Amino acid sequence: MTPEKSIMENHKTVFVLDHSPFFNYGCNEPHEFEFSKSRPQPGIIPMAPIDKSLWTSCVESALEYCRVVWDIYPSGKLISFIISDYQAHRLSSWSVTQQNLAHLHNQLALIGAPQPPPTRPDHTAFHGLKSAVELLAQCSEMQHEKRTSLTENASKVQNRTRVLCMTSVRDEQQLRSYIEYFNTMVIHQNKIATGSDNLIPIHHCHLVLINVCPNGQYCEIRDHPQKDINPGLTVETISVQAGSLLSNRLSNLVLAHYNLASTTVTGIPMKEEQNAGSSANYDVEIFHPASSHQAIIAGTYDTSMIRTIKEGADYETVTLKWCTPRAAVELQHCTMMQRITPVDINSRPSLCLTNFLLSGRSVMLEMPRRSGGKVMSHLLATHGGEIFIHTLSTTRSVLEDPPSISEGTGGRVTDYRITEFGLVMKANKLMPLKRPNSDSIEESPMYQMKKRLDRFTKYWPMTISKTVIFNMRKNLDPLLTYIAEEEMTEEQLMQCQHVIYSLVGLESKHEPLSVAPMGQKGKGPKRDELYSTVWNELENFIKLNCHSENHRKVLNCLLECRNKPDFSKAKNREDKVELDQALRELEQFGGSDEGYQRASVIRATTDSPMSPPLHSQHALGPFTSLLDIWVTKVNEERRRKKPDFYGRTITPDGTIARLYQNMKQDGEEVEK
Repeated sequence: MTPEKSIMENHKTVFVLDHSPFFNYGCNEPHEFEFSKSRPQPGIIPMAPIDKSLWTSCVESALEYCRVVWDIYPSGKLISFIISDYQAHRLSSWSVTQQNLAHLHNQLALIGAPQPPPTRPDHTAFHGLKSAVELLAQCSEMQHEKRTSLTENASKVQNRTRVLCMTSVRDEQQLRSYIEYFNTMVIHQNKIATGSDNLIPIHHCHLVLINVCPNGQYCEIRDHPQKDINPGLTVETISVQAGSLLSNRLSNLVLAHYNLASTTVTGIPMKEEQNAGSSANYDVEIFHPASSHQAIIAGTYDTSMIRTIKEGADYETVTLKWCTPRAAVELQHCTMMQRITPVDINSRPSLCLTNFLLSGRSVMLEMPRRSGGKVMSHLLATHGGEIFIHTLSTTRSVLEDPPSISEGTGGRVTDYRITEFGLVMKANKLMPLKRPNSDSIEESPMYQMKKRLDRFTKYWPMTISKTVIFNMRKNLDPLLTYIAEEEMTEEQLMQCQHVIYSLVGLESKHEPLSVAPMGQKGKGPKRDELYSTVWNELENFIKLNCHSENHRKVLNCLLECRNKPDFSKAKNREDKVELDQALRELEQFGGSDEGYQRASVIRATTDSPMSPPLHSQHALGPFTSLLDIWVTKVNEERRRKKPDFYGRTITPDGTIARLYQNMKQDGEEVEK
């Protein structure tokens, strides 16, 4: 979004405050009031708690909304007030001279509080909504300047506005009547503005209806999220109780409307007010544009430790710790600078932080890391009497040399086998060749190259810490190189066997292995554990690369040196053990007539009609016996879950139940 478009997005806002007698009611939120900080004197009766009215609560919340906006955006963000009772009272226009709190305070003092009787007259907000639409159609000084400029963008000035109406709605029907009336007024006013040179059409308006009620009072109106009534009108409904809840809700709205964020500066050292010799740590919350947090939120840092939900509110705040700067402000690399404003501007911690910064000093804000340590992320400093938050560069500067390939993000040394990866790339480099005469896919260079690359990557750890044998090439070369090849000569076979015998000799002499650093902190594994790890990894590596007979001889040599059986003999022995186990189960299974009968049933339900008949129990071959055992097990598990189909059970005469018994042969009709 361009700066010009960002300004026009929230350029004009109107507050419509309901001034009906109903707002003379109290908020039901009493406040203790004391003049003296000393202990109360005996015999003096303390003042009774003070309860603000609904009108006072609405005015304070709206003015705080304006203060936050004007502190962060001194220009370009215009806010006007309209008081609505039996008629509309405009307290300010779009003039820049009226965009300040002093002007609003004077005008609100002239209006005064709502007058009794405390009844709720209907339709008091209609006058204010109508006046708000008429005010939004008037050009501001910036809009008038752009529209009258002799540029090609003069006709593209957008009038995107917002109206916040603080009223009290009786039911949903009255709420809908406000929305329909406002929509009608916008359409009517746009028709008038189209034919006028001094007015500007309302291209889009965001209407926020805030229903205010006293604390503890049940309200039928519920919150309604933003909804597009038409392309030019978006409506949002909020129902909130007066007092602190209303103030917190307006804080949520100002953050969303102007894309602001919250930062809580924690650990601020301050001297105690009662005891000047002691100090304590306080927290101060500030608002600023959300772009100041973009670097840490969108970066590689884990922000779950610093992002929390503000207590009593619905927005997030980022907690950063106070840190006294060790260097001058000019020496810090800043990527962004934004204005700030304290949330609780009248609190003592906020005043102390503000005075500290206005005196010319600065404050560093540090962010903790989950992996340990801290990083300086922001800086608070003043320029021209205004306080700014500076976003510090937490990564490499663009003025520095770029990181080498052996470094990761931010210059951290990684664990990847970069050098070995380069060797694999060179060993599998593609070269242009003529197309062979044969059309066979297996003879094509691309197919052969894929097979070669597959051999080289069957066992290839990505990081240094995931392997041991590739970190001790001094002891294992050229075995590691020859094993990846498709064929192995007799001379290469002898060299590989010599490497294995040398490793056995080193282990028998209890000599340590020279292993390159594997990126592990502290002491490495013991000598015996290291030898065991090397033998196991080397065995897995060779097993995955048995491309030829000589490769298998290398594996058998390693197994013999480790007193393990031959690879092929071990496989045959495992097959024989499985077969013997199956035959024993078959003998147990077929030792009775019942077992033979069940085996017959299994064969009758699983064999093909072309299978040879089963003459006796002993005629079953080993393959059929294994199949019978497996099918029997499956059927037993199935019976436990669900009864078997009756047609597959055995009848009293020993045969399988026949389906469709009334079906006749030779095309005869079926008996009904």
